[in-house]
Amino acid sequence: MKIYEYIFPATMLAASVCGCVRNSGEMAASNECEPLFMNIETLPEGGYSLISVSPFDGSRDTLEISKPLNRLIVMSTSYIGFLDAIGADSVIVGVSGGEYVCDSSVTAGLGNGTVTDIGYDASHDYEKIMALKPDLLLTYSVSPVKSQFLSKLESLGIKTFIVNEHLERHPLARAAYVRLFGALTGNMATADSVLEVVSCNYISMRDSVRSSLRTNDTSDKNRLNAREAEHESGETGMKALKSRKILVNIPYKDQWFVPGQESYLTTLFKDAGGEILGAKAGSSVSGLISVEAAYSLSKEADLWMNVGWCRTLEQLLSVNPLFEDFLRNIQGNATARGYCSDKDSSDAVSANAVRNDNKQGYNLEVCRRDVSANTVWNDNKRLNAKGGNDFWESGVVRPDLLLRDLVGIFNEDGGYTPIYYKAIK
Repeated sequence: MKIYEYIFPATMLAASVCGCVRNSGEMAASNECEPLFMNIETLPEGGYSLISVSPFDGSRDTLEISKPLNRLIVMSTSYIGFLDAIGADSVIVGVSGGEYVCDSSVTAGLGNGTVTDIGYDASHDYEKIMALKPDLLLTYSVSPVKSQFLSKLESLGIKTFIVNEHLERHPLARAAYVRLFGALTGNMATADSVLEVVSCNYISMRDSVRSSLRTNDTSDKNRLNAREAEHESGETGMKALKSRKILVNIPYKDQWFVPGQESYLTTLFKDAGGEILGAKAGSSVSGLISVEAAYSLSKEADLWMNVGWCRTLEQLLSVNPLFEDFLRNIQGNATARGYCSDKDSSDAVSANAVRNDNKQGYNLEVCRRDVSANTVWNDNKRLNAKGGNDFWESGVVRPDLLLRDLVGIFNEDGGYTPIYYKAIK
């Protein structure tokens, strides 16, 4: 499933085209997006030396490629996204957890037997792996300790390579792993082309958002100075777009995780003009907060993103009775800050009802009307029948599309239909 369309409103399109001609400052910014845990070196005699660096202890896994590989087993669906992006998903002969794959070509292969599901988690089928005779098995690490799975594969003579793309902090650093798959399959030119388009799109939009936020900050100061004159004339300036204040996630097994300020998700949200509330400064890992702490954050938030498994408001409210108050707070903040300003008078009345802090009961229909103004969103628009999420498959190689989704959501761009996100109603 190739998602190369990149649809913008006219103003954003112009910004993206101009942004493709980068100045030295922008090039320096793009260098910050280089992968931390992967390096590719061209060999003098041709081919590539691939180096995977452990985020845990700095150890290196090195693989030399002298010719394209034709038979790969992939242990993560994100690897399928990379291979699909360069038109090389036909080299996949085995996957882990096939029911969670979204790619139509690989799914078809699972159906007709050209692709084999070798098992998931602790139930890998080593006989199937051996029978596939792979050129390489691509997997990932979650600790510095070598897994029993890797040790077993080594004893069987199966060549493996560790890919740590899931631990990269910057969205473009993760996308850059498309070059690894280009090197493996002889499609480096295509991989470089894909990465150039994605990087150009992403950086252009990010810089446009930053410029807009700076402009609006300046406008706010000017409006403060001119407030008395505006009051006398009865005129008001255009409301400035603010950085959205965002509550993320819901409890998972009674634990509420919030990504650190240096994490992948926080970077993505920040580049789109949002601030994840409760994110720990200087950390790239998720921290834990209580439901009570999350409730306090909801008093600051004007948007709620990534609400776990929930697809409807009823499901969200069933998680915790306090979520009724969360929604009141968030919708009230969004309305007070000038979002959903195009709603008609009847909706304005319901917005006031949602903001009311009285404890005389909660009207789900009132909340549903207000949340239709899009204050609760989830990244589950592209789920397959078993819950596999294309956000973590094709979305990893296309952070420019993820960013475009978020910019549209944060700025309530009614002319744009998100690809990976859906409003929860």
